[in-house]
Parts: sequence; structure tokens; C-alpha cells
Amino acid sequence: MDAERPRLLIAAAHSGSGKTTITSGIVAALAARGLRVHPYKVGPDYIDPGYLGLAAGGRADNLDTWLTDEAAMKKIFLSASEEADISIIEGVMGLYDGGRGGVSSTAQIAKALNAPVLLVIDVRSMGESAAAIAKGFLDYDPEVDLRGVIVNRYGSENHREMVCEAIKRLGLPIVGAVPRSREAEVRERHLGLLPVEENGNREHIENVRKMIEPAIDFDTLLKIAQSAPPLRAEDNAAPRSEKRVTIAVARDEAFSFYYPESIAVLAAAGAEIVNFSPLNDEKIPDCGGLIFGGGFPEVFAARLAANTAMKESIAGAAASCMPIYAECGGFMYLTREIKDFDGAAHRMCGLIPMSCKMNDSLRTVGYVTAKALSDNVIAKKGEELRGHEFHFSSAEPDCEIPHAFQFTKNRTGESYCAGYAKDNILGSYLHLHFAGFPKAAERFVERCWEYKIK
Repeated sequence: MDAERPRLLIAAAHSGSGKTTITSGIVAALAARGLRVHPYKVGPDYIDPGYLGLAAGGRADNLDTWLTDEAAMKKIFLSASEEADISIIEGVMGLYDGGRGGVSSTAQIAKALNAPVLLVIDVRSMGESAAAIAKGFLDYDPEVDLRGVIVNRYGSENHREMVCEAIKRLGLPIVGAVPRSREAEVRERHLGLLPVEENGNREHIENVRKMIEPAIDFDTLLKIAQSAPPLRAEDNAAPRSEKRVTIAVARDEAFSFYYPESIAVLAAAGAEIVNFSPLNDEKIPDCGGLIFGGGFPEVFAARLAANTAMKESIAGAAASCMPIYAECGGFMYLTREIKDFDGAAHRMCGLIPMSCKMNDSLRTVGYVTAKALSDNVIAKKGEELRGHEFHFSSAEPDCEIPHAFQFTKNRTGESYCAGYAKDNILGSYLHLHFAGFPKAAERFVERCWEYKIK
């Protein structure tokens, strides 16, 4: 069955071009006009989707062909856009940047979804050279449907006219021209932007909308989005498991890195999801399993350390053999301690005999394959999962420990063993999307159900 899905992908020539601000402003402006907008972010990032969802008055989803295969990515897009009037997709980095071989690049997603593309060009400190950049992107891959340009950060009316006239000579329409502004800047942190849980107020989004809205030709933008061809929709919804068990997910300012569709896969596998706060609650909910996602525990380390009641509740659950799965920041929380950027040590849960230390530079970033070194709560020994790593901290074991996975970097092929897997506990720096490996969700739910009925 063919499905009509008006859609538009907003890409850029390089990171730092302002595409997140522009995309958020466009989404907010469309929503203010009464349109039902569903936004998406290309790649594994957790932070940008928070702002896109806030701008839309709902949520945003990730589209990534490393974390999931192309079929699963399309399913996520079609499912989430079913009730939307328009889908706006924000690209990642430059249009053609991605993993090795262009995996999960903005261009790859654009081609897979037959999505028309607008290119954001930061024209600060350039004139007609902007047209040369547009020409290069237009010609590089004819299968990418590049339909227009948004000029960003022009300095004067003369500057804008010079740049726009040069680009128009290529036959590309100017869909927007945004002047330089510092009003809508978002405070940065070591992973890029402050998460919406800390900076997500409507006033910020309104400021962005007011800055972007008058700079965009929305009639042309909507015509381009509505010209996108129908997509083939397959009716292959996974049956929901009859086994139901409550799984508690840590979600607050310290732990906020979750993919909505990944949680949905858990629910389809039989999980009744409840949220709790390691920062603010005194104990875990009544449940059969715990999940700790990524985030910024190092920023809230003192508060996490001070909540001894919660740490004791988690330790009690672990001692009773409750299944526990932790990613990145959640993994750090389960270790013995976190040393923050100032070198101060904060005592954590102590379930994993390791110590985490924050470093001034990025330790690792990129897509990885993770091969299970033993049976654990989500995978059988020898099974391979795809994910990504992005962290400034390093984890040092207190003693010899059972590593969880053998990691292999997609970009370089470098291999190493890391993480922790023993009995009912699994933790590592790996970020997963359960839609890419639904069996992992099924196994975790099964372990939680077995724990609850014993």
C-alpha cells in the first residue's frame, strides 16, 4: 500500500551551520499554523530531538541505518508520521557525512525515504563562494533530490542579495535567508547542547520561531514537502506479547537518553513501562526489571551520591537478582564512583566494581559492533549488536571483571573488550536501539517476567 507522507529533509554543508536552530524554528512555525508536525533527527543523537519535539508540541524520532536496518528505519518513519500533516527531518553533520561507507548519512536517509532536501549554507565570511558550495552539493550525487537553499548568517542586505543571486543562477530556489543573531543560541556542554530537560522552555522555542519564521518562504517550503512521492507502507506490525511485566526506566535530568521507538519495542515485547527518578525518588517502583539510560550523571553526581535511599533500593533489587540493564551514563551510575571534571569523587551504586573519571577530551565517538562475550540479560554469547558510543569519561576496573562485549569500531576496525556482564547485571558505554535488535528487548522482558513470577 502506498502512503502519502509530505516530508522535507533539512541538511547542511557542515556541522555548526545552524541547521538545528533553523529546523526547530521551522517546526515551531508550522505547528503555530495549526499543522500536525512530526520531526525527526538523522543519526543517533539524543539532544537535538528533544528540542525538535518541544517545537512540535510532541516528540521527535531518530532515523539511523546503523542502529537499525533500512526497513526498520522506514517503519519508524511511517509509523510516527501516520497522523502528521508534514514530517520535517533534520540531518546530521554535513549532507554526505556518516559512518564508514556513508552509513546513516543524511544523504542515505534522504534517498531511502525519497525525501526532498533543503541545504543550509552558513554564508558568514563568504560571498559568491556560497554558490560554488551549493553547486558542489547539487552535483555530487544526482540521486539526492536537492530542491533549495536556506542561507544562514548573512551580515547585511547587500550581502544577502549577492549570495542569493549567485545561488539562484544554479536554478535552486532560495527558501529562506536568516540574518546573524545571537538571541537563539543554546548553551553548549561537552556533548554539544544542553538537553531539553535542562533548557527546554517554551520561551526559548518562541524566540527561535520569531527569529526564523519571517526569514522562510513557507509557501515554497510546503510545496516542496507536498511534492514528495508516496512511500510503500508494509503492514508488518509485531504482535504484542501476552506476557506483561513492569519495567522501571530511570528518567530525569541526569538520565534522559532514550529513543521513543526503542521503548515502544520493549512495550511490544511485554513491558509495562514506568519511569522513576534516581535524583528525586527514595526507592524504585514495584517492578520486574530496571533500565538506566544515558545522560549526564556527572553533572548531577553530588545529588545522586546524596540519595542513599535510592542507591540502597537499587542495591537491594540487584541482590534479589532483578535484571538490570544500563547504558553509558546509567552504566556510570552503577559503578563504585564518578570523579567529576574537578576531580571530586562521588559514591554511586557500587553494583559494578569500576570507577569512572571525567576527562577533558572525548574518549570515543562513533558506531560500533558489540559481540557478547557471554550470555547476558539481552544477548546470547557470540551474538552481535550494533550501537554507538559517545563519552568523555573512562571506566577503570577495581579488579579483574567479566567484560560484556568485544567492541569493533565501524570506522577503523579497532577492537577492544569493555563493559560489565555478570548474572543479572549488564552495563556498558553502548547505546542500543531495540528496533535494530528486537530479540534483545524480548530477552530482557522475558528475564524480568521470570524474575517477577519466581
